Amino acid sequence: MYIQAFKVLEILEASEKPVETNEIAMALSLSKSAVWKHINELRQLGYDITASDDEGYVLHDKNQDFRPHIIYRHLKTRLIGRKMRFFKTIPSTIWYGKDLAEQGGIDELSGMVIIAEEQTGGVGRMGRAWVSPAGGIWVTIILQPQIPIDHLFMLTLAASVSVARVLRKMYDIGALIKWPNDIIIGDKKVAGILLELGAEGEKVQYCLLGMGIDANVNLDSLNQSIRGTMTSISQEVDKDIDRAVLLAAILKEFENRYEMIIQGEYDAVIREWKNFSSTIGRRVRIITLRSLFEGEAIDVDPNGALVVKKDNGKIERVIAGDCIHI
Repeated sequence: MYIQAFKVLEILEASEKPVETNEIAMALSLSKSAVWKHINELRQLGYDITASDDEGYVLHDKNQDFRPHIIYRHLKTRLIGRKMRFFKTIPSTIWYGKDLAEQGGIDELSGMVIIAEEQTGGVGRMGRAWVSPAGGIWVTIILQPQIPIDHLFMLTLAASVSVARVLRKMYDIGALIKWPNDIIIGDKKVAGILLELGAEGEKVQYCLLGMGIDANVNLDSLNQSIRGTMTSISQEVDKDIDRAVLLAAILKEFENRYEMIIQGEYDAVIREWKNFSSTIGRRVRIITLRSLFEGEAIDVDPNGALVVKKDNGKIERVIAGDCIHI
């Protein structure tokens, strides 16, 4: 989708001085209006490009390794990520996605990935703050899934499986999934998934799937109160990792499972999730808005609820709440 725009970007990135419209047009055999169109596409993607009538276009913030054109080189999806927005700093990618979706035109937005280098107001489950410093992968995917509303949790399962699978395959680290939406290495969290939706009655208008991954996050930059519960991929493999390659791989894995969900192949995604689960078979403490209890996590049902055998022998389905391994 952005092939010509990225060719324009290459010219701007290679130049040490402003580049005139005519120069770009001649180099790429484009009209002036096409050049303007592609410049605007690049600006929408998040590239800082200024223009002077006398001198031409200047690309600022060059040679970054985690930008849309770098991610796009590795992308092998058909839908997910073919449209992007990138921000160096933003309060929350999920807030931005919601603003876009509420403006309408969701058909055109479906599959768009909103990416941030840093979030200043990242959001986790139940409205909690999500620390999102530079070096991580903070993204929101806008989706329009044609599935029953009571199966939407499958998107969270699919995203969790995708992240865990890629971390295992690319870095040979034992990533597992802690219900409902955490990816852990050992007993430390390395990533989390968040799903929000817009609906009218039982009809889903759109979904926002947020993923936060501590890729190259410096753990010393985290608040001491959470530092002991978190890890990063770079910490685990003792080197910085290529975030563009990682994100592209995760988006491909997620798209594969998203297509399965759209086709109603729920059981296959649930089986994968169970294979990566660190929660099933564990003794857990469950904290919900209305209760607190302990028991053994024995299953996940087709709607994503955790099935717990309580200490009194009763079976409880937990749809939302905190799960603590004990």
